[in-house]
Formats: sequence, C-alpha cells, structure tokens
Amino acid sequence: RITNMEDQICNSPIDRNADISENDSQGKEIYTYSAPWTVFALAWSHRADPQAQFRLAIGSYVEKYSNCIQIIKKRSSDKNSDFKGDGILTSQDSQMYKACEFDHPYPCTKVMWNPDTSAGGKDLVATTGDYLRLWNLQDSDKGDGKMTAKREIMLNSNKKSEYCAPLTSFDWNETDPSLIGTSSIDTTCTIWDITTEKARTQLVAHDREVFDLAFAQGKDIFASVGADGSVRMFDLRRLDHSTIIYENPKGSPLLRLEWNKIDPSYLATFTEDSAVTFILDIRMPSTPVSELGGHTACVNATAWAPHSYYHICTAGDDSQALIWDLSSTSSRQVDDPSYMSFMSETNNLNPILAYHAKGEINNLQWNTKQSDWISIAYRDKLQILRV
Repeated sequence: RITNMEDQICNSPIDRNADISENDSQGKEIYTYSAPWTVFALAWSHRADPQAQFRLAIGSYVEKYSNCIQIIKKRSSDKNSDFKGDGILTSQDSQMYKACEFDHPYPCTKVMWNPDTSAGGKDLVATTGDYLRLWNLQDSDKGDGKMTAKREIMLNSNKKSEYCAPLTSFDWNETDPSLIGTSSIDTTCTIWDITTEKARTQLVAHDREVFDLAFAQGKDIFASVGADGSVRMFDLRRLDHSTIIYENPKGSPLLRLEWNKIDPSYLATFTEDSAVTFILDIRMPSTPVSELGGHTACVNATAWAPHSYYHICTAGDDSQALIWDLSSTSSRQVDDPSYMSFMSETNNLNPILAYHAKGEINNLQWNTKQSDWISIAYRDKLQILRV
C-alpha cells in the first residue's frame, strides 16, 4: 500500500497523495452497479442526457455464445426519489440503474459510443467480437430513462469464408466518426467507412495476432500492438510501409495501447502478465522513455487523462487503480507542451492516488467529457469514482 497519503477524495481534478479503499468509501463519491455476470467491456457515453448525469455501456464476459450489453445510467444529482427506475433512490448504489439490455453473440471484446455528438445524429454504440456491429439506441417515449437498441450495421472483413477471425479490439476515429479501425487474430487491421458499410483498407499489420488498434489525433495516423511484441504505426495516406515504434526485448505479446489525449507523441502499452506499463515516445523509438512499476500483479488497462499532459491511470489484477503524475520527471513548464521529456527514474515514482477495489480490475476508462470521473470494472461490478 502507498504510505503517507490522505484518506480522502477531493473535488479537484486530481487529488494528490490519496489512498482509497472500497471498504472506506463512506462519504466518498463512489457509485457501484452490480451486473448478473462478469463485467469486461466498458465505455463512457460522450452525449449529454437530460435525465442522467452519466451513461455507460458495459459488456458481459460469459464463456458461451449468449452474452449481452447493458446501458447503465446514473441519475442526475438533482433527481428526487420519485424518479422511477430499477430501484429506490435510497443510497449511492441505487443511483445506478439499467436503462437498456440487448443480446450480443460471444463476449464483447470492446464497446464504444459514437464520438459524433452533433444534434440530430444517431446515438450509436459499436461492439466487436466475431464481427463489428453498430447498435442504434433510442430513448423510451415514456420518459422513464429507459432505452431500446436495434442493430444498425454488421460488418465482416472475411466474406470469402464461412468462418470469421475474431476481432480483438477497435477504435472509433474522433476527428472523422465515419472511420472505425478493427484488429483481428488473423494478423490484420481493417479501416471501415461506416457510412458506406465498406472496408476502406485492410492490411497485414503484424506477424502474429493483433490485439489492439488506436487512432492518434487526426484521422490518418493509427498504431497497433500484437502477439509479436511490437508497436507499429501506420499512416492511411501512405500504407506502403509502417514504423516500428517499439519491440519488446523478450518478445512478450503487447496487449493494449493508449495514445496521450493531448500530446500524440506519447502512448502507453503493457505486455502479457506484466506489472509494468511502458510509456513510449514515437519520436524516440525502440526504448521506453519511462516504466511505471507500481502494481504487484499484471496490468489489465491504462487510460490517459483527457485534460492533462501528465496524468495516466493504470489498473490490474492486484485490485488497484493507480493514478500517476509524470510531471515530476519533466523539466518542461506545465503550460509548455513543447518540452515534455521523461527521465528513466520514472519507474521509481509512487502513484499520487491509489484505489483498492474488492476484486481484480478487468477494465478502466477515464471520462473524456467530465474528466474528474473514472470508471472501473471488476468481477460483476461497474464502479465510477470521482478523483
């Protein structure tokens, strides 16, 4: 456990030096929703909802064909107990309720909401598993906060075969929401145009399975990681070659990657069964500029703060969600983004906030619209935490 830390959560964007346990959540802004199955996929909605403070999508992890997606809402703080939902508004936990549920074939490997929040646009959720699917959500006419879902699109990148190669992950381009990129165990990445429902391009991205794909700022640059232990960067304008940003010296599979939301020169990744998160600078390939080693079991998820150059959250099998402040390793001024440089001593840092859940944390997301909220998934629980 982290020592010399205050036992409180403040309303500031980042509460420095705090160590919070779920057992000591009295008076803290921590809300919990219990699902009937293990929660894996997790995503915040980008749209404002007049009847809810937050909306999230969660996906089940059940080792059989029949799985499902739930849309979870948190009642607005000014809602009174007359609001009708799946429970009575008597505690923090009862403020989270199920607004919608729909079937999903196989466990969902990732779920995301449409980044296009323009008026009149469809309220879409995308999922991957055996195929890429888009679901159209609509509010109930009864005004009870409930929603209905209808499958809008299903896209298959392997139409020449009766079998599909499972999709491991995807990313929805924020600059051009018509673009979605998927990664697959068949070594390929596919960039889809969802307006035409056709693949814009498909390329062999790695020598082995591809485990994740993520767009950088803009619509052209994306990176991927895979079982060959490499991070590769691609440009949709020049797909004749790629740039290898990093190769793990041990050849260990890289499972996930996350771009820094503000400075696209930096991304985070981690290997299979490792407690270390690597911070990479695409301008200095081959060697991580820092390593975060505060976990005592394998890392399962990372998320950069949407409002800060320096802050990143990591979560893992040690039941901890840790927030790190990397500015202490930098000589740049806080308001000067052009001199961000990390020192090798970063792996000796202590996190500025540590949250201890009651189970191994499977997933983690940082709210991009309300940046003082983080969500985690563990066991059958979805929790949202104010940091």
